[in-house]
Amino acid sequence: MPPNDPEQKNLHIGLFLSVLDYCFSPPSEHFYWNQVVNHQESSVLRCTAFFIPSGLFVTMADKTRDRSEIEDVPVEKAESNTVSLKEAHLNIDPALEKKLLWKTDLNLIPITFLLFLCAFIDRINIGNARIQGLEKDLNLQGSDYNIALFMFFVPYILLEVPCNLLLGDAGVLLKKIRPSIFISTVMVFWGVVTVCQGVTQSFAGLVVCRVIIGALEAGFFPGCLYLISMFYKRHELQWRFNLFFSASIIAGAFSGLLAYAIAHMEGIGGYAGWRWIFILEGIFTVVVAIFSFWILPDWPETAKFLKNEERELLIRRLALDVKDATMSHWNKKTAKRVFGDIKIYLGILMYLGIVTTSYSGALFTPTILKQLGWTSIHAQVMSIPIFVAATIFALTAAVLSDKLRHRFGFILAGCVVTTIGYVILLNMRHVAVGARYFALYLIICGGYIAQPITLVWVNNNMSGHYKRGVSSALMVGFGNCGGIVASNMFLSSQAPTYHLGFGLGLALVWLCVLSAIILFFYIRRENRLRDEGRRDDRYQLPEDEKRNLGDDHPAFRFTY
Repeated sequence: MPPNDPEQKNLHIGLFLSVLDYCFSPPSEHFYWNQVVNHQESSVLRCTAFFIPSGLFVTMADKTRDRSEIEDVPVEKAESNTVSLKEAHLNIDPALEKKLLWKTDLNLIPITFLLFLCAFIDRINIGNARIQGLEKDLNLQGSDYNIALFMFFVPYILLEVPCNLLLGDAGVLLKKIRPSIFISTVMVFWGVVTVCQGVTQSFAGLVVCRVIIGALEAGFFPGCLYLISMFYKRHELQWRFNLFFSASIIAGAFSGLLAYAIAHMEGIGGYAGWRWIFILEGIFTVVVAIFSFWILPDWPETAKFLKNEERELLIRRLALDVKDATMSHWNKKTAKRVFGDIKIYLGILMYLGIVTTSYSGALFTPTILKQLGWTSIHAQVMSIPIFVAATIFALTAAVLSDKLRHRFGFILAGCVVTTIGYVILLNMRHVAVGARYFALYLIICGGYIAQPITLVWVNNNMSGHYKRGVSSALMVGFGNCGGIVASNMFLSSQAPTYHLGFGLGLALVWLCVLSAIILFFYIRRENRLRDEGRRDDRYQLPEDEKRNLGDDHPAFRFTY
């Protein structure tokens, strides 16, 4: 096939968007096309793109089979191949399969959880450092602190979409990169820069460090997501994703606990306590990153924690799980269907509305607690149980949402809980300190209930690798603009009431609610029209176009 062949480009595009399809695929009752796999050359048909600094990594083409090649089997042969896959599935021992899953969980989920925990702590520990004297020692004036916060998100947002949508010739490189090398390398670099935050002597130095950390972390999340998706079927991935994502919530508690302990190092080595927060947490990240090089698994076919027969079983069951993308190629009609879909833009508004609460809670909770009258050290401690509770509620909601196969109600519930918290704090002059503290529980718990379910719900209602990939990239990319908003919600000049911050947070939560309600009624109406046969005219389209409809196909049904 020529290097510039359009079919090859389509293949690269589909492969690197497919991870988001598998990460957020809807329950099994949804409509999917059948896909036939070249079983010998494609062990796992999941991949995504992520940002990689050039020249950092070693390829392993001589050690790993090419997992991106898919053989397009003629339509008339699809049925017989699909039957053979079903027969093969019957030969898999459920007991061995369960044992394999458990072994994979133990070797993959804890280490990726720990890595994400380090990543998020390094992202938000500036909030803990602030109340230990960062602003005073660096002579920050006015909104300088807020500028330092949102500068992290500038490269993070700009690189987030390329991380998910990197296409073309780069795909040849990405499929050969070892995750253990990529992830450990970027972590070492941002860990070193985190340490540098602890020794900087100026506002400019702090901003430069934040920008570099934001750029390096932009490729981390899709990299971990890519790795996890390599080992699980679609219906197995949601719970693992929720466990992985919960590290970002626990980071709020763990960061407060570490800050409480480290703050007692005030004056040691001539450094203030806030400097030790950055130094020690940065060193911890570097140490974890170095060890992760040997601990973190790479591809399933090279996973050292699996025996040969276990690797074969893992590869076999993943191949059985493959379904065909309902958008098999990219053209102008495909682009029109993708970018003209109102669900994507409603999803962006929903995610932007709720992620702002999550970021502001992580960045400003210690500051708000100090304004309630506690000392700096006591405020660090009081932040811990808030994030522990948020973790419990978020995981519980995830389990119930999957069990009930329902998303909309959980999003509304989380937003209502958050709303109550904001209303209490907007009237803080009339309520006791204990009630204000309880309001922070409501805001953060409600926000973390709604945020991951929002992301999953929208993607559950997208069909096709291209559409699901683009929608996820846009949601995460533009949604993370909420980080910039959150960075400027709580200005020092408005302490201690922060009416602008709480009012804006409340307004954005209801932006999420209203967008969710519109989406709910839109997809319910669309399901009704399809049940009545009022979309059946699409069955008359040419076969090639019909197989490229995505969730516009009349057989597809949306979930609530």
